[in-house]
Amino acid sequence: MVTILDTINPDAKRVRHPEKAHRADTEVMRKPDWIRVKAPTSKGYAETRAIVKEHKLVTVCEEAGCPNIGECWDKKHATFMIMGEICTRACAFCNVATGKPNALDMAEPENVAKAVKEMGLSHVVITSVDRDDLEDGGAEHFEKVIWAIRAASPATTIEILTPDFLKKPGALERVVAAKPDVFNHNMETVAGNYLTVRPGARYFHSIRLLQRVKELDPTMFTKSGIMVGLGEERNEVLQLMDDLRTADVDFLTIGQYLQPTRKHHKVESFVTPDEFKSYETVAYSKGFLMVASSPLTRSSHHAGDDFARLRAAREKRSNKTTDDPRHDDRMRSRPGEQAVTDRIVTHESRGEECH
Repeated sequence: MVTILDTINPDAKRVRHPEKAHRADTEVMRKPDWIRVKAPTSKGYAETRAIVKEHKLVTVCEEAGCPNIGECWDKKHATFMIMGEICTRACAFCNVATGKPNALDMAEPENVAKAVKEMGLSHVVITSVDRDDLEDGGAEHFEKVIWAIRAASPATTIEILTPDFLKKPGALERVVAAKPDVFNHNMETVAGNYLTVRPGARYFHSIRLLQRVKELDPTMFTKSGIMVGLGEERNEVLQLMDDLRTADVDFLTIGQYLQPTRKHHKVESFVTPDEFKSYETVAYSKGFLMVASSPLTRSSHHAGDDFARLRAAREKRSNKTTDDPRHDDRMRSRPGEQAVTDRIVTHESRGEECH
């Protein structure tokens, strides 16, 4: 048998997940009542969609199949995904297309900025696919998008959700220097799941990335998110919280993993709302400024409102700490912190590769 690939017709249908095409189908669990959302049909949704299409932009809301797209787009909230719609990684949970990406669109920074201004956004979230094919992992493109938004809409606060810039020296420093208001990098899952769920990444590299952001700019808000329902144990989630706090991460999001197709990683469990509330309580006790933990929580869900609360929480803590005479003693010693830092350094120095 001869297989013919159409490399001439740009409209030829491509396989969205070629690396998953020959995998056996996994079981799809029936969603509980607390997961269900309404189909997007509102006028606001249609208007947001029209603006996105007019400027030829890509959103993670569509590409990742976010369940909150109807609610967010109705309020003129959208998370723009830059550097194309094809990712160089093949994470087992992700619905974004995998393959060889196209060249960067040099007009994209200006188009994103125009859309931000037209939509009147007070807060915008910019994310991207992984671009391991680029020398800087796309750092310069992030920089240009941030600059373009600052020029077109100076009052808009900017949140970025970045890849891990693995083996891209200087990339992180360049993005932080562009001064986004929030730097988000998602851990996605617990350390024990990385080889099966996020095989192209390294857990301790991601922890170190977030820690490095605070070293470069202690005033920048940092944020990270995970999914649950991937077979993790509760103690693993609590350990991840400790690792993030050692990296001085301000904001943690926890949401339910939802399986995009039968070829993706199966949902091992649906975590109950009470369990999410328990995670939120524990996370606050560990020192996070903000925690969003619910079945439908996603990194960018309610990002603008959450950013306002995040700033207020920092100001409140700062005032409280300044007035507390025990502050100096606490700053001199954080029990257990050195042990977790040693874990990060040890794993980073080993230099193991994920496959």
